Amino acid sequence: MRKLFSLLLVLGIALFLAACGSSEGGDSAEGSSGDGGEKPDTIVMGFVPSQDSDTIADTVEPLAKRLGEELGIEVQGQVMTSYNALVEAMGANQVQVGFIPAFGYVLANEQYGVEVILKSERYGSGTYKAQYLVRTDSGIEELADLEGKIWAYPDKGSTSGYLFPANQLMQEFGYESGPQLETDFFSNTLSAGGHDTAAIAVYEGDADVATTFDDVRTELEEEYPDVMDKLKVIGHTQDIPNDTISVTKELDDELVKEIKEIFLSFNEDEEMIKIMNEVYNWDAIIEASDEEYTVVKDTYQKFKDNIEL
Repeated sequence: MRKLFSLLLVLGIALFLAACGSSEGGDSAEGSSGDGGEKPDTIVMGFVPSQDSDTIADTVEPLAKRLGEELGIEVQGQVMTSYNALVEAMGANQVQVGFIPAFGYVLANEQYGVEVILKSERYGSGTYKAQYLVRTDSGIEELADLEGKIWAYPDKGSTSGYLFPANQLMQEFGYESGPQLETDFFSNTLSAGGHDTAAIAVYEGDADVATTFDDVRTELEEEYPDVMDKLKVIGHTQDIPNDTISVTKELDDELVKEIKEIFLSFNEDEEMIKIMNEVYNWDAIIEASDEEYTVVKDTYQKFKDNIEL
């Protein structure tokens, strides 16, 4: 009996020590890491539509493949239906790397702890402006002339397409909320689903003004050769920090560092930068920090309860 008890005691101690060793050596476990982050077998990169969704899906395939090869992990590209859908997918950890505009990043950071690691550079700048587009023959010359008109915007989760223009117009004309601006200042609104489609709505006479990134018309010239003549810009918003590459908080820190370094190395790869330019007009990928998006956070906080996403 004593021998059996001694054997059980030794076996119990051995199992305890093995468990401790397994806990300390967690890096060897599949899907885990020493700092508690994940090293998944597959990484999903999420994109939001700024143009035709099918076009984006086809274009980003080589980008996902190249990132996967560099990481040694399968990488899939997924085009979401909207900015908010991408935020929710990252919150549920269904998408681990997101190409999110500034407002979407603020929502994802506030709600789910998503972290920005990089952002775009266009024309040598890490910021851009939103613009107000109207038909050249509309008689609309300034923002005050928009009263009573039909407003086309891409998506209420769009920084340049909705948030910053809405905030500017609310401040300038004394409205307290987004819904009040939409119903009392404008006669009607149109959620167009993309920056290009918002501009096309004005071009085709379905709306009087479109708010888009500057300058969406260059994206439409091939299909609409006279777009630069038919549509004119009557104003801009303040500077907005460029769109981001952001990651979920669940990802392993070392993996995030590796992802960041690979994306930065794409600046020296003509093929990869060409893809980024085709998808979102990125000329380069540069480092970014959360502090740069304070202006967006402050803008959002002023009327967050009044924007129904």
